[in-house]
Amino acid sequence: MNEILQFKDVALNYQSVSGEISAIDTLNFSVSESEFVSFIGPSGCGKTTVLSLIAGLLKPSRGSITLDGELVEKPSQNIGYMLQSDQLFPWRTIYQNVCLGLEIRRTKTRENLEHIDSLLHKYGLWDFRNKLPSQLSGGMRQRVALIRTLALKPKLLLLDEPFSALDYQTRLRVCDDVYSILCSEKKTAVFVTHDIAESISMSDRVYVLSARPATIKSVYPIAHRSYGTPLKRREHPAFGSLFEKIYGEIVDGQTED
Repeated sequence: MNEILQFKDVALNYQSVSGEISAIDTLNFSVSESEFVSFIGPSGCGKTTVLSLIAGLLKPSRGSITLDGELVEKPSQNIGYMLQSDQLFPWRTIYQNVCLGLEIRRTKTRENLEHIDSLLHKYGLWDFRNKLPSQLSGGMRQRVALIRTLALKPKLLLLDEPFSALDYQTRLRVCDDVYSILCSEKKTAVFVTHDIAESISMSDRVYVLSARPATIKSVYPIAHRSYGTPLKRREHPAFGSLFEKIYGEIVDGQTED
């Protein structure tokens, strides 16, 4: 499979009042096309920092990051970023919110608008296009946020705990929802979460980060992707043992920190 993202010996240091702090130390990993990978680790270990490096919002102190063979040195239009909050403008309709990225980039062409119409039809939002965000459930709002990101046709999607604001039952449903959309659109995704079960159920591979300075402590390939939806995967016989292994590593990391 074609590798779309590569980290090679990446480190990040930053200055504080007390001096230089090492946030990330020698990260090496790659993500292949159409793959879904997760990063999990102790609180404050630098998971979101990894996403910021991929997005070109931060520059590594050492090492290189490449996206589709090109060095990442600044924010790229090939990367879509979903945050913890849906960030929908309450005064704009669903359709207007989904079109926002095209307006900012000045690419509101007929072809791109037809692409948006297709996404809204395909993923059950067409009948809600003239509603305001306040008239939709939290789960549907996250679907709108995802469609807004996909409207820009990114090669890589970054997901920064996009389900954290939802209640537990809604999270389970939205995980299935988002996963099926990304699979259908054949998108590559890098996912950051504090939820171990979420990472196992949605991913092809889970990276466990150490406490700061973050390094890759372990990698867990998830062999049961064909088992079905993320919710269904939680019933897989291997799920419980994987959960215990990852949980143990994270707890050990917090103790060491």
